[in-house]
Amino acid sequence: MKIEIEDKVLKQIGQIADSHSCEIYVVGGYVRDKILGKSKTDYDITVVGDAIEFAKIVAEELNSHVIEYARFRTALVPYQKIQIEFVGTRTEKYTEGSRKPEVKAGTLEDDIRRRDFTINTMAASLNKDTFGEVLDLFNGMTDLESKILVTPLDPIITYKDDPLRMMRAARFASQLGFEIESESLNAIKQLHQEIKKISQERITDEILKILRTNKPSIGLNILMDTGLLEIIFPEVYNLRGIDKIEKNGRVYAHKDVFYHTLEVVDNICEMTDNLWLRFVALMHDIAKPATKRFHPTTGWTFHGHEEIGAKWQKRIFQNLKLPMDHHSYVEKLVRLHQRPMALVDGETTDSAYRRLAAFAGDDLEDLFIHCKADITTKNSKKMEQYLENYEVVFARIKEVQENDHLRAFQSPVRGEEIMEICNISPSRLVGYIKNEIEEAILEGIIPNEYEYAKTYFIENKDKWMKEFST
Repeated sequence: MKIEIEDKVLKQIGQIADSHSCEIYVVGGYVRDKILGKSKTDYDITVVGDAIEFAKIVAEELNSHVIEYARFRTALVPYQKIQIEFVGTRTEKYTEGSRKPEVKAGTLEDDIRRRDFTINTMAASLNKDTFGEVLDLFNGMTDLESKILVTPLDPIITYKDDPLRMMRAARFASQLGFEIESESLNAIKQLHQEIKKISQERITDEILKILRTNKPSIGLNILMDTGLLEIIFPEVYNLRGIDKIEKNGRVYAHKDVFYHTLEVVDNICEMTDNLWLRFVALMHDIAKPATKRFHPTTGWTFHGHEEIGAKWQKRIFQNLKLPMDHHSYVEKLVRLHQRPMALVDGETTDSAYRRLAAFAGDDLEDLFIHCKADITTKNSKKMEQYLENYEVVFARIKEVQENDHLRAFQSPVRGEEIMEICNISPSRLVGYIKNEIEEAILEGIIPNEYEYAKTYFIENKDKWMKEFST
């Protein structure tokens, strides 16, 4: 079998290899995706020989540099927006209880057999005489056509060698729409505790890669069914299950929050590529188990789950070692995700519109994307009505936001001016006064303009200072 390789940089690397009598192959994801008709921008290249020395030659030719990982016989060469990884053919041997393999030189077959799945073992030659010819030692093409994930070795061996491969199985299932071969799936269930050996950064990277797929529910379901989710993301695992209570001959049950969340995540993936908005969808009902209560007259309730879920985000971000610069965005949208529904259901005062416009700010559109994704009714008429109602509410809030300059809302009278006029030092009193001014704007008592706000402040400052001190 032969594949067409049009990538100029791969052709150039092949020419460099020929000029240095070096046997090289592009392997793994590039070959797999090429056969599937998908694009792949990063290259994984196997070198029969010294990969680091060859990487240095390539880096010089490409006017780039080399990042060496000598212990693993690998090197990385960044080129424009491409990451080119060079790996020397090798064997890896793991000692019991260690995550650090002993790496030795090996044959091309040794190198290929240590890979995660057969669909990633296919290697295409970059040398002139055999350019594009695919070496398929483990029937990767057959498994690719059958849409099945199979390990090249006994799955117990493959997963013990690198337990992260269990999560990669879930990710590839989501990404490609493939099934995990039954023996391999059983091995994951048997070995799921091994994931504790893997660093949090690598685990989190796979979670985010699952969220980047078109249908994350596939991977998340696999993580749930194999026991991995309970270890790597217990807050999401705790969403599972349905509680039932029988009262006066009637059974009260709530929907399974885990499967509802999967629906919302899949829905939002059809609407946006924004990874952190997808994460909001995963997090929006995260505190429902903690707030679940049964009331004889109303059934199951989850009062305050949005506020508690928002407060949990800092801990979740820290535990997962997520980039904290996205924390405030996720926290805000989790906190606000119920608010548009309240407006749809009848809380339609100008103050309510103004408050949501101010609190959502630049993230108003993202909030409403989430709200639409959160509609999981199977009744098409109800779905249509909800969507229509959201459009009406969104248009009204957008109008209020623009007219009242509420996109980045805060008191027009700043803290420094409040301290100067009131002759006070930095303190909670300053925040109290600012809040009173903001409340007056949100209630429509004064416009969101500096002169009106300052006049209102001057007229009320003595009263507020007295109220604060009592």
